[in-house]
Amino acid sequence: MVSTDHANTLSSASIGDLWDRLLGSQPAPDEWLVVAAGVVALVLVVPHSLWRLSRNAITIAHEGGHGLVALLTGRRLDGIRLHSDTSGLTVSRGRPTGIGMILTAAAGYTAPSLLGLGGAWLLAAHHITLLLWVATALLIAMLVMIRNAYGALTVIVTGAAFLLVSWLTEPEVQAAFAYAAVWFLLLGGVRPPFELQSKRRRGGAPDSDADQLARLTHVAPALWLFLFHAVSLCSLIGGGRWLLGL
Repeated sequence: MVSTDHANTLSSASIGDLWDRLLGSQPAPDEWLVVAAGVVALVLVVPHSLWRLSRNAITIAHEGGHGLVALLTGRRLDGIRLHSDTSGLTVSRGRPTGIGMILTAAAGYTAPSLLGLGGAWLLAAHHITLLLWVATALLIAMLVMIRNAYGALTVIVTGAAFLLVSWLTEPEVQAAFAYAAVWFLLLGGVRPPFELQSKRRRGGAPDSDADQLARLTHVAPALWLFLFHAVSLCSLIGGGRWLLGL
């Protein structure tokens, strides 16, 4: 039998250890591992055959960005759908115009790159465990709003990968996974604006985020595309410098 005082002491110690693990810093990985993680991410982004699969993770960040900003600007989030063709749809309610709607529409194409930039900042501060847990928490929160089976499966698989790596693997594996994930967001965030630009040049995607923003702001879609490019490329440069310790 364990006394109440002893049990409370054990509980406090466990919580303290967990808190230290979450907020504490971890040793920086070797430079070769950081570079190798970037190469792995690049391989997942550049070849079209692999990109068709890996792009699902970028879609999660894209639609998650729409949903998060919708909530932060006071809109009501009805649900998120992720589709097997790597497209997605986020439905929110609120004023059809105004700053909240503009920020919500602009959040999609910028979210993967900005998430990657935030992740690079955490890794530069050696908070590898914190990054993995924050990513897991965001995915769990997003899962609550998913409204289709494929979307739920995609988010569950992605979240499970982060959770298992953070709990069951050695620090070196955690570091490699975290750096590869952040590199992937930074590199993968660059490609979708180019894809959208190509579709619009061929007369496709008439109701894209850029076109919706043009209708909301009376600013040409090309300028919104320029913003998407600027955010993704600047995030890649800044985040890459953080990851490489420059």
